[in-house]
Amino acid sequence: MFQIEEELKKLPGKPGVYIMHGEKDEIIYVGKAVSLKNRVRQYFQSSRNKGAKIEQMVTHITRFEYIITDSELEALVLECNLIKEHRPKYNTMLKDDKSYPFIKVTVNEEYPRVLFARRMKKDKAKYFGPYTSAGAVKDVIELVRKLYKVRSCNRVLPRDCGKDRPCLYYHMKQCSAPCQGCVSSEEYKKNIAELLKFLNGDFKDTIDMLTDKMMAASEEMRFEDAMEYRDLIRSIQKIGERQKITGYGEEDKDIIAVAMDESLDLREQDAVVQVFFVRGGKLIGREHFYLRVARGDTKAQVLSSFMKQFYAGTPFIPREIMLQKEIEDARIIEEWLTDRRKQRVYIRVPKKGTKEKLVELAEENAKMVLDKDRERIKREEGRTIGAVHEVEEWLGLSGIRRMEAYDISNISGFESSSVSNTCFSAFSGSAASVSSMYSVAAIYSITPAFSAACTDNRFTPAAKIAAPSIPVSIFFIFITFLHPLPLLC
Repeated sequence: MFQIEEELKKLPGKPGVYIMHGEKDEIIYVGKAVSLKNRVRQYFQSSRNKGAKIEQMVTHITRFEYIITDSELEALVLECNLIKEHRPKYNTMLKDDKSYPFIKVTVNEEYPRVLFARRMKKDKAKYFGPYTSAGAVKDVIELVRKLYKVRSCNRVLPRDCGKDRPCLYYHMKQCSAPCQGCVSSEEYKKNIAELLKFLNGDFKDTIDMLTDKMMAASEEMRFEDAMEYRDLIRSIQKIGERQKITGYGEEDKDIIAVAMDESLDLREQDAVVQVFFVRGGKLIGREHFYLRVARGDTKAQVLSSFMKQFYAGTPFIPREIMLQKEIEDARIIEEWLTDRRKQRVYIRVPKKGTKEKLVELAEENAKMVLDKDRERIKREEGRTIGAVHEVEEWLGLSGIRRMEAYDISNISGFESSSVSNTCFSAFSGSAASVSSMYSVAAIYSITPAFSAACTDNRFTPAAKIAAPSIPVSIFFIFITFLHPLPLLC
């Protein structure tokens, strides 16, 4: 039997990670501490004002365990890993776990390739990004293939030169076919050098070159070629417009702000974190993240939890991170990120000027996303839970937690029938469809295929198992009413 009071006396005064377990021995919270002895004891001291979230969590703790580390930094890294692995109920959690795409140029090869990559590896290749969407990466790769005719295939060159015919990209004029010896190594590397300048944001030379070609083609009345060059120029300008100049410095920065839902009609408080990605002084994109936040968490706590989860999963660490609020763990998180980046990282809260305006802009965007999401949730509830309440009124029932709908299909009433079943459950708090419980079954025993008999054949055994005390006829009425509802469409 685990005696909490006795175990508290045994806690060491060393840095480490503590793990709280619930009634079913599941992990409900993971935290780090400079001194395990002082930190863990605070949870069980009645004199302390712990907040609603911690007070509720403590009532569910049946035991705890801890892992000693050599430093607070090691404790931070271990905490991040355990939270990501176990996703405890009372930790602030990202609702999605994304990896951001990169453009990879294999400059270490004799004939470099341009590839789509999800992870940055130590393989001597050059990586550009991260980009906020896979679509943006694919658009850029398609454009540079058209501009510089570089390869993206898996052939090992020059070993495989001449072994196979050129690929489709050669015939589409998107590859110079080094695999066939159609271009020299020197000429190909010159194209790669221009490509690297382009990916670094230097578009001017490329636009000037395409403009000259477009004008020459127009003067020679090669209007289709001129249109092709014009379209390429427009594509480059479109990419350049995405990379909006922020107006200061050439440094890499992430700008992070959070917006939280303060309404009381939700079981858990919702939060949205907005991140602006500034690379080389240019705002190349933004992304928002939904978080599961316990009521009572502050914006500073949410930002701290977000940073630990986000930067534990992304390979690129910027030199500067700008926040809207001071966070308690700023010093140790700076040390952790500096160790990961191998260069100094700064966490700052701007108080005035352009930087403060950018943080405010990120917060406004987070609020906008949160407001739109709240409206979407209300619409979804109207379509699902609202429809269930309407059915309850029609049938004089209450507390419906699960519904199943059946449909019979046959060919002109003579061939064998099939019955399909959909299931809707409200146990998760919303009347959502449960696709894992959908089913389709063939019925051969009833000839000719009669819908009512087929329904009885399929439905009656299930009804007796699920609710033997409820007459089957009530279930049939229930299905009749449910069938035309949008809920089951």
